[in-house]
Amino acid sequence: MIVRRTIYTLLLAGGLVFAGPHALVTGVDSIGLTVSDLDRSVEFYSTVLHFQKAWEAEADGESYEHLTGVFGLHTRTARMRLGEEYIELTEFLAPRGRPAPIDARSNDRSFQHIAIIVSDMDRAYGWLRQHKVQHASPGPQLLPAWNRSAGGIRAFYFRDPDGHPLEILWFPPDKGNPRWHAPTDRLFLGIDHTAIVISETEASLKFYRDRLGMEVSGESENYGLEQERLNNVFGARLHITALRAASGPGIEFLEYLAPRDGRPFPPDERANDLLHWQTRFLGISVDVATQTFRNSRSAFVSTGAVELPDGKAGFRKAVTVRDPDGHAVQIVER
Repeated sequence: MIVRRTIYTLLLAGGLVFAGPHALVTGVDSIGLTVSDLDRSVEFYSTVLHFQKAWEAEADGESYEHLTGVFGLHTRTARMRLGEEYIELTEFLAPRGRPAPIDARSNDRSFQHIAIIVSDMDRAYGWLRQHKVQHASPGPQLLPAWNRSAGGIRAFYFRDPDGHPLEILWFPPDKGNPRWHAPTDRLFLGIDHTAIVISETEASLKFYRDRLGMEVSGESENYGLEQERLNNVFGARLHITALRAASGPGIEFLEYLAPRDGRPFPPDERANDLLHWQTRFLGISVDVATQTFRNSRSAFVSTGAVELPDGKAGFRKAVTVRDPDGHAVQIVER
């Protein structure tokens, strides 16, 4: 669930959030997730959440094997747009990966979601009920006024057909990016951020802020009955940190101060597993990023910097690594 201090709105409205001189990235390009049936997922995201398909492509061969760490692959990918933001849905025709764990919880460190902004929470929730989405929260939650960063925000967690957690989010007039308050007849407006569960905020800041070059745009501590019901985690108390690059959706760290029993990221997770999410960044130099990750002993998913000469992926060069908790991060050059 997103939180922002007032300074975030002022910074963003004034156009002051930029990558620093030593940043590895210039923006967030898209959020990717692995699906079991691309046609079903495209139907869900387009019909239920009003995404539009930008393109679809199939890929196989050695370059994609080196990039994903999955041998003998053949994939179908659809790039989907909502507002100004993109997701990418990828089905592995071969080899098929593992299904999502049925007992996954919101405080497991494999947790990742996208927060979709809505113009009317009651109407959006009714629309989701009409389409029989799987609840993750019991219903929309109104965060209390005592929380200066998040008071008045309404949020609801649910799942897509493969069990990926999603969030719809509504901001009161004094919070969020000003563009979420522009007059519109659209119900689903765009993606504000992707949220990831982390084990330690400082370790994640060293990766996303100090290494990639993102800027911290807000933080808060969230707890109480509404937060517990939103996350469906009894006794939830979270330290939330929001970061931004110069463009694209933000990234939110969800550090569970309590309970501390969330499971670590599966060490054998692969890109064809339905648990898999991936945050793709637009990079300044893939070669420089690769060397930086090697110097810092980051865990690599790809074999290093990988050239993709066929153009099917929408970029020509990329490297994929894992952050300190195991979440996949990809940096690309177009």
